[in-house]
Amino acid sequence: MKHFIKKYPFLLTETLLTLLRISVAFIFLSHSNVRITNSTVGQFGEFMEIKGFPNGVVWVWGITFYEIVGGILLAFGYFAKWLSAGFILILIVGIILIHASFGWFVGEHGTGGSEYSFILIVALFVIAAVDRDKKLL
Repeated sequence: MKHFIKKYPFLLTETLLTLLRISVAFIFLSHSNVRITNSTVGQFGEFMEIKGFPNGVVWVWGITFYEIVGGILLAFGYFAKWLSAGFILILIVGIILIHASFGWFVGEHGTGGSEYSFILIVALFVIAAVDRDKKLL
């Protein structure tokens, strides 16, 4: 058992950070893909207009485009620091407009809360810090 614990988590830090970056990119890509395939862009656009954003559908397509293009670039490690900042902004606005009113928990103890967005923001800060430290930009 001691040998097992000593080897855990079995991967190098750099590999794990790459896995984190790709996983977070996948989350944003899948999120935007579901919005398109389920044809909910218009519905989300109406919600944005109710919240005071003019031309809600344009905003939603902008967010969707950012999630797709940004997700692909993030997965490949390009502009990670800057893309992370944009994703963090999107998540913070999402918390303010949607998730905070549902409380903290997403599942089991709640529906649609902020915990998921919070941990994504933390992960994006880690990704941005690693990118900055690597002096890629």
